[in-house]
Amino acid sequence: MATTTTTTAVRETGAPAGRSGAGTAGARVRPPRRTRRRRPNVLAGFGGFVWLAVIIVPVYYVVISSLRAQQGFFDSNPLSPPSHITFDNYSLVLSSGFGRYFVNSVVITLASVALTVGLSLMAAYAVVRGKGRFIRSAFAIFLLGLAIPVHATIIPLYYMITRVHLYDSLLALILPSIGFAIPITVLILANFIRDIPKELFESMRMDGATDLRMLWSLVLPLARPAIVTVGIYDGLHVWNGFLFPLILTQSPNQRVLPMALWTFQGEFTVNVPAVLAAVVLSTLPMLAAYLIGRRQLVRGLTAGFSK
Repeated sequence: MATTTTTTAVRETGAPAGRSGAGTAGARVRPPRRTRRRRPNVLAGFGGFVWLAVIIVPVYYVVISSLRAQQGFFDSNPLSPPSHITFDNYSLVLSSGFGRYFVNSVVITLASVALTVGLSLMAAYAVVRGKGRFIRSAFAIFLLGLAIPVHATIIPLYYMITRVHLYDSLLALILPSIGFAIPITVLILANFIRDIPKELFESMRMDGATDLRMLWSLVLPLARPAIVTVGIYDGLHVWNGFLFPLILTQSPNQRVLPMALWTFQGEFTVNVPAVLAAVVLSTLPMLAAYLIGRRQLVRGLTAGFSK
């Protein structure tokens, strides 16, 4: 009889018999709260599609125009797909010394980026972890380099290059590229190294690690996103550089890809499809570099945004 009464009480109240009313009320299941659905941001979505169109339309025009024939190029609709696709423009570009220009650009870009990142990483580590009045004021010297425009230094730069007999050589393009890329690279890497906890440096210092060891084993792995970011950024500027090759080189053997576009420009006419084909081919290496390091690039660009 007692068992039957207890079971009936449990079924009616939803709790074992003998518990207080407060306990029974606390055991009741509360209904889930209704979450409000966020309204879609129509204005932001429309702006995103507009910006996508601004980016995609020029790329689309360059690609389809490089597949057109030179004859009747200006008579057709520039945004319509070509009725007859031809790869003669790419064949013309590849047979006009494109390989030599490509190798020169690769050598200059790789040498400039490697030396710039290596020197800037050591300089940024010295600025952040170094002690002394000169080292602390060195960061201001690097920031001063950001205020000097490239075009204002082209005449003294030309004079120095000619005095040291480096004119019309690849080294004449590598050294100025390094000098003008170091300030912004040091700024980015120094800000990234400051985010590394000081306890890690102190623990390695207690274990007897030198500055070179900490730079190699601690800073280099943790600063990889920033290194990839500045590497792609500096490489893009060197790869697309036009002023230094125009002023500091002369012979065709020392030309780079931006200078190679002059090959398809005559006195009265311009082979537009061939020029655009050369543009497409010269874009592929930097596009491949972005696809390989896109994850590290996004991490380096968004580092510190949540702080």
